[in-house]
Amino acid sequence: MIENQSVEQAVEKAAEKAPGEYLHPLPAAVDGSALLALAAGHHARAVRFVGVREVAGHLVKLYVIEAPERTLAERELEPIVAIAGGQLAGAAARGSLGLGVLIVHAGGDGDYVLVHSWIEGYMSDLAIFTGPAGQPDQLRPGRAGLAPCVWEAAVLAHEREAFVRRVLDGAGPVAERLAAWAADVLTGEVR
Repeated sequence: MIENQSVEQAVEKAAEKAPGEYLHPLPAAVDGSALLALAAGHHARAVRFVGVREVAGHLVKLYVIEAPERTLAERELEPIVAIAGGQLAGAAARGSLGLGVLIVHAGGDGDYVLVHSWIEGYMSDLAIFTGPAGQPDQLRPGRAGLAPCVWEAAVLAHEREAFVRRVLDGAGPVAERLAAWAADVLTGEVR
């Protein structure tokens, strides 16, 4: 526990120790082997912005994340957009502000669909659907507690910044703010 130390002092003290000495032994809950295995397999994934669509009365920015050797064609997105529409159809009861993000992740171990919308009180609503690769008819709500993976979280982090910059802190009428929000997109690789 760091008491009466500045962050700078704590970092300086940690730097004096040999690598691995600072937290030795590791706390019981830390699985060092699993962390190293994840680190060894970590790689970039491609993010593609597909466009802004109206889905169940919401303006939705649609993204595709593709694992290596996975590619989603535009026609494959339609049944997934329908799933998002089903989720967003009841969003008004959850305080929806009418803006959202749909992430379709063609993962290495299956497909994931995230339906994220901004709601009242600076909050957001998130639903995650999972299923076998390339079988959108098999997508089902994810288990309780499931949260975005590192690649999905990168897109959501960008979208949080775009929402704050362009809509909340933006200037001008709502239509101009929404146009700026719609144009603020993430493409390329994320890690």
